[in-house]
Amino acid sequence: MSAQILITGGTGLVGQGIKYAIETEPVNSHFGKRDGEEWIFIGSSEADLRNKGQTEKLFEKYQPTHVIHLAARVGGVFANMARKLDFLRDNLLINDNVLHTAHEFKVKKVISCLSTCVYPDKVEYPLDETKIHLGLPHESNFGYSHAKRLVDIQSRAYKEQFGDNFTSAIPTSVFGPHDNFDLESAHVLPALIHRCYLSKTNNTPFVVWGSGKAQRQFIYSRDLAKLFVWMLHSYDSVEPLILSVGEDEEITIKQAADAVVKAVGFKGEYQFDTTKSDGQFLKPATNKKLLGLLKDTDFRFTPFDRALMRWCNGSYKTTWMLGQASRSSDGHGFKAILTSQMP
Repeated sequence: MSAQILITGGTGLVGQGIKYAIETEPVNSHFGKRDGEEWIFIGSSEADLRNKGQTEKLFEKYQPTHVIHLAARVGGVFANMARKLDFLRDNLLINDNVLHTAHEFKVKKVISCLSTCVYPDKVEYPLDETKIHLGLPHESNFGYSHAKRLVDIQSRAYKEQFGDNFTSAIPTSVFGPHDNFDLESAHVLPALIHRCYLSKTNNTPFVVWGSGKAQRQFIYSRDLAKLFVWMLHSYDSVEPLILSVGEDEEITIKQAADAVVKAVGFKGEYQFDTTKSDGQFLKPATNKKLLGLLKDTDFRFTPFDRALMRWCNGSYKTTWMLGQASRSSDGHGFKAILTSQMP
């Protein structure tokens, strides 16, 4: 019987990264699909995973043997701060429906996607896989973080009570092709790129929200995708696994903005709006456990500057030259044009 691997959230940033890996990595390699596997990428247009009935119909249709669960209500720091209850309720419903339906359909393995924002705001650094539940998360993403933490609790409960092979991955800040550029909900890098592009196009100052001093570990979505494929085939512990570049590669938002200015070719005025929140100031995570597990593979992370330049040049260069991107502050038209330029 062939393996049916269902990717929820498969049309998004990480899902499309995994699809790229499946299409380009050598078959039967550490980071590629295996013989007899069918990979199915579904988005919210196919099922509202907040609805148990629609979730069950989705599983009935595809009969998955394995699930990589990426679907979530996500957004940047300001969206999280404004709609904490929405982020909590929607993610609680999505996660409970997916995990319980996977249990009912006797799915062999589920990997759910968490985030380093689930970690306590006050904790000894670096973050590792043992520190998720040692205190309250940062106030800026309180609802989302609590909902995501419960995925770890649920996975452990299914494992202990029923023996289900459910586990979780914990990426740091992800960026890459098929990202969300909507200024109201985007994460930091696509928001910076969109604002910088608009400033370049309209000859206005490029304003970065916050002080620029907050720090983040950025992982390229196509690197992360390879790790998810490897994890599906090679990692069976219920213990979550941090998927990240090393803590020594954490950079400030100012450094990220500098890299965006260079990639976009912006030459104008550049300033910080310190009336805006920095969000969680830092959250360095160690990838020591991951590197130990990968020691017999040839995996290498793509350096941040190289990944950002590759992403920008590959995705937007033609759009910038032709001046076709939306000049409005509405990110939807911008996103539609940029994704059409993906190599």
